[in-house]
Amino acid sequence: MLSWRDGTGHRTQVSSLVPGDKRAIGRTGPCGRVRCRPAVRTPVARMNSSGSAQLPAVKMRNVIVIGSGCAGNTAAIYTARANLEPLVIEGLEAGGQLTLTTDVENFPGFPEGIMGPELVDRMKRQAQRFGATYRHGEVTRADLSSRPFKLWIGEEQLETRTLIVAAGASARWLGLESEQALIGHGVSSCATCDGFFFRGQPVTVVGGGDSAMEESLFLTKFATEVTVVHRREGFRASKIMLDRARHNDKIRWVTSATVEAVEDPAAKSVTSVKLRSTLDGKEWDHRTSALFLAIGHIPNTAIFRGQLDLDEQGYIVSHGGARTNIPGVFHAGDVQDRVYRQAITAAGAGCMAAIEAERLLEAEE
Repeated sequence: MLSWRDGTGHRTQVSSLVPGDKRAIGRTGPCGRVRCRPAVRTPVARMNSSGSAQLPAVKMRNVIVIGSGCAGNTAAIYTARANLEPLVIEGLEAGGQLTLTTDVENFPGFPEGIMGPELVDRMKRQAQRFGATYRHGEVTRADLSSRPFKLWIGEEQLETRTLIVAAGASARWLGLESEQALIGHGVSSCATCDGFFFRGQPVTVVGGGDSAMEESLFLTKFATEVTVVHRREGFRASKIMLDRARHNDKIRWVTSATVEAVEDPAAKSVTSVKLRSTLDGKEWDHRTSALFLAIGHIPNTAIFRGQLDLDEQGYIVSHGGARTNIPGVFHAGDVQDRVYRQAITAAGAGCMAAIEAERLLEAEE
């Protein structure tokens, strides 16, 4: 006799696994063995005093995934294959940072490369094939004080037994209209992702911290020259990173200057940047084929402040594996990863979080 509980605690029993019986998984887990998992029951209509059918206000979920980038989509694939019927809240920027990238050439399995938005869409369709549901919107409030956890999209309340936070981290931009128009067309926040496309060309990096030094040093492998633009004379970068960059003959320095505009949005490519001195206000054009922003990222964790353990910059503090300080809440991708920030590492983190959630629910059956 096999049995399992659904999202409401109701126990279902079957005498055997019958092919095609949707009460059982009907699929194998990653190790090849058949598993039974809690299934979310369809809300049952009840009759109110007037005789009209009325659905319950809140549907219990086994797992909700916040975020629809590589981490969120991978978590959705794994939890859906485990028959947990995940709900994915896509966020206002559905698909995450990868949707801002044109060619992706470092994701395994695509020898000819793939467009960022297409890769995200393929992941989404793969998750949907196994039963994941996607919902556009942004989680505006969360109550993680007890299980089931409560989330709100505007005024709509959701409840879930487990939660995977894969909301990502948004790159800091300069806020220029011309910059925004050229994101993915020469303006980038990831040298590792896009540096290769500017082999044999001059590029520019904005920033003064360790990230800017790391990006600049990486870009010297491809570019003819790398110009670092920083708004002050001094740098926040560590001495070892700054010295390493200063000893690289391919790196030039423009300090006490800011980027005022990026050309040429009409041509859909970067041809130059307009720089302005912070000392005397003088402006001039600097020829470049790409502009890389290395001025930090903002993890999308504000709604969890005071509930999840966050560091001083807002990144989730890991408590081992994909676990947070709250049992049942798991992290995946750039909400916790301040170092690698790659599509493939985010996907791996999504897998980890999904397996953690699956094992927790299995242990509670």
